[in-house]
Formats: sequence, structure tokens, C-alpha cells
Amino acid sequence: MASRMDFNELGTSGLKRTSGFVYDEFLSRLQGIQGIKTYREMSDNDPVIGAVIYAIEKVITRLEWRVDPYKDNSIDGDIDQKDIETAEFIESCLNDMSDSWDSTLSEILSMVIYGWSFHEIVYKRRVGPNEKDPSKRSKFTDGQIGWRKWAIRGQETLYLWSFDDDGGIQGMQQVDPYTGHGVIGIPIEKSLLFRTTTAKNNPEGRSLLRNAYRPWWFKRRIEEIEAIGIERDLAGLPIALVPPEYLSTTATSDQQNVLSAIKQIVTSIKRNENEGIIFPQVYDESGKPMFELKLMSSGGSRQFDTDKVITRMDQRIAMSVLSDFILLGNDRVGSFALGATKMDLWSMSVDSIAKTIADTVNQHAIPRLMRLNGIEPDRAPLLAYSSVSHVDLSEISEFVSKMVTAGILAPDPVLEDHLRELAGLPPANHDAGDTGVDIMPDQDMKDILNSPVGDEEASADEPEE
Repeated sequence: MASRMDFNELGTSGLKRTSGFVYDEFLSRLQGIQGIKTYREMSDNDPVIGAVIYAIEKVITRLEWRVDPYKDNSIDGDIDQKDIETAEFIESCLNDMSDSWDSTLSEILSMVIYGWSFHEIVYKRRVGPNEKDPSKRSKFTDGQIGWRKWAIRGQETLYLWSFDDDGGIQGMQQVDPYTGHGVIGIPIEKSLLFRTTTAKNNPEGRSLLRNAYRPWWFKRRIEEIEAIGIERDLAGLPIALVPPEYLSTTATSDQQNVLSAIKQIVTSIKRNENEGIIFPQVYDESGKPMFELKLMSSGGSRQFDTDKVITRMDQRIAMSVLSDFILLGNDRVGSFALGATKMDLWSMSVDSIAKTIADTVNQHAIPRLMRLNGIEPDRAPLLAYSSVSHVDLSEISEFVSKMVTAGILAPDPVLEDHLRELAGLPPANHDAGDTGVDIMPDQDMKDILNSPVGDEEASADEPEE
């Protein structure tokens, strides 16, 4: 017999959190708001990271998203008409939001950068397109409740998370400095939380850029040093000579002010349209100049090739998200076969992101909407999407050809339609009467294929001597 203890939660996930703030990340620079700013800098400023994020977003938004009706696997036969109507209703709600489904997906995919994306669900009563009230405006006039929008709540507006006693996520506390509304609590029952991972039930997930942070940091510093080095090679190293007493601890206030002004001049020397220096011409009692400014030229090439170092960091950044195939060919190395293999791995990772989005919608958004419309969610439809996998048509054609030759596979209309779909070709018209082509009887085809080719037939087309 089950005891009361069997129904109680005794342990915890081990997530490091205090008063709604999560500290599970061991690098302070990647914690909280500071981490959000860092990840945004990485995605907005780095071209390799930007290309990776752009590729993921465009692949997922170009998928064919659909709502499949509930299917009882234990019963063979047609799908119930009521389940089909429910699926059509849910799909109509997806396409009836104030923002398009592609725009909503783009905002959801901000979880790739930050690890999480929080959206407040706003509903509406569907009373027609001419309604002035946006809470009722819709393409439909059935009076049912639909989604008005899945409004994103910006990651940078996060104040803290609301947890229950068992560590369950109860909502997000938001502070938007631009509205001045103070702290706003958004319950999880009215929201959708998309995360790249649910490890330790961390509401902030884990950014896909986390493993790219270290090479990105080194790359940024090396690029800054490289830029400074180029500028110094072009402008020269500025050197200011001043009397020793100006550098001593007993320097007067006037001498310290002069030294500060000279330091400002030295550190501000740049090769631009404002190039030029006005420097005092002062001599000591022996007639030697007291102050002197000169530029020391570069001593030659540097010992390290920074271009190779930066290229290595770019490769590590791309490798961290299985996207290093985008760099193939940049340094004139990399085979087509290797690129195809890497794309297969990348496609699987993108598919997992799309699956995370679909699972969240299927688990939370669709059942809630069905309940609001008085529909029991026990036969809820599912949000689904087309395949993300990379299709190599040459490999598929070779495989099918070998299978047919070996007699293992026989061509049929179903196989043809599937191959045409993979190749992006229009569906075949299997009614030969519509094409104007007469189908040859099977017996005539066999006679032609099995007829021997004699010497006279073989030489019939040869030119006479």
C-alpha cells in the first residue's frame, strides 16, 4: 500500500538560487542581467555567431508547421471527424494572431541566444475582422476564444523568478525601466517558457553560446590588440621626453598639470583627419629643449600571426554549436563529404530545437486553449513540423538504384511520390490518360527486353563500306 510519503517530494534539484535569483552559472559575467548583456554582445557583434543564429532561425521558420489531429494508435482506421475539426480550429488560432507565426517563432528562438524565452499568452474572443477592439478582432466570427498573441517578455527585463516550496517555476517578475510600471508578476499559467534545456528545472535554461564564450572572449581581445598594433604601426609609437623633476613625487602642482596634459597628448595620437600636435618649445639654461615629442617607427613584423589565431577561435566558436561546416572553404580546405556529415549533425541539433518548441506548445498552450473553449484536452491535437534533416539526393538515388537492381525494392506510386517530395518536384500524375502517353502492355515490354540482339540487327545501323 502506498504511503503518504510516496506522494511527497523530499529532495531538490540542486539548482543554486536565492530569493528568486538563479546563480547556477559559475562565471559571474554570465549570471543574471550581466550574462544577458554578454550574450547579446556575442550575438550582435560577432559575425560567426551571427551567421549561426541566422541559419538556425531561417531553417526553423521555413519548416512546414502544422497541427495534426489526435490519432488513437490502438484503433485502425480513419481519424474521427471531431478530432479533425479540433485540429483545424487550433491551426486557425495559430494563423490568427496579431503577429505572424514566423514572427512569433523568431521571438521564441531568442532562447538560442539567452537559453530561455518567456511569453505571456493574451487571448481574444473571435468576433470578426471589423471589430475595433483588438481583444476581439479576428479573421473568424465563431465567437470562440483564440490566441491574440504570445507576447515576449524581454530577457533584459527579468527581475527574479517565482518558485514554489518544491522548486517549481510559478512565474516571472518583470521590471521594464521604460514603462515605469514597477515590478509586474506574470504567472506561469498565463505564459509559455521555452528553454534549450530543463536541467535542474532551471528557468533560464542554458544558452547555446555558453561553450562559445571562452573562444569569443579571446578572439575579441586579440582583435582589439591587433587593431591597436596596426594603428601603432601606422602612426608610430609616441614618446614624450620631459625633465625628471616632472616625474618625481616632489613635483609641484603646475608640473603635475603639465605632465597630465602631455600624457593626454601621447595617448590621443591617432592617424585621422585631426592629426597634428601643438607642443611647447622650451629650453633649459644650457639651451637644450626641456620637452620633446617623437614617434618611434615599428621594428618590423610581429612574431605571431594573429590571423591564424583568430581563425582558430572562429572554428571553435562554430564547433561549439556544430556549425563549423559554414567555415569550410574559407581557408581552402574541407571536402564536400565532410561538409555533408557535419550538416547532418547540425540538422539533428536544429531538429531538437524545433522539437522543444513543439513539445512546449503541445504540453501547455493547446490544452489551455481547449479548456477555455469547453473542449476536454484528452484528445488534443499536436503541433508538428516537417523534417529538418539534410537530404543528399545523389546518395538517395544511388541507394534506390542499387535496391531496385538487387530486386529488394520495387518502384511504385507511393515511392515515386516520396522521392518527388524529397527532391522538391511536383507530384506525379499516375493517370496515363491525362498525359497523352500510351502505356505499353506488360507482355510487349517483356518481349522487347528479352529479345536477343542478332548480328544483322547489331550491324543494321553500321555504315556500309
